[in-house]
Amino acid sequence: MELGDRTVGFLLLAFSLSLFSYYTFWVVITPFVDSDHFIHLYFPDREFAVIIPVVAGVILLSFVSIFIGVVLLRAKRPKAKTA
Repeated sequence: MELGDRTVGFLLLAFSLSLFSYYTFWVVITPFVDSDHFIHLYFPDREFAVIIPVVAGVILLSFVSIFIGVVLLRAKRPKAKTA
């Protein structure tokens, strides 16, 4: 394994863990903290905790569906005959 691959893998893992921790704290912990506490300054409104994953899921499913459709259409094209 090359050093660059390990570095990219580590960065992706660190980003994923930090994003997961932030989202989990936002959704699970902040509802139990007083609304006038300073910690709420670091998080958007709670309605975005539902909107952002739904929009991301719709976009992801759209791209996957388009990719599968393109692959299926390319696979059905007749191959050119060589003379």
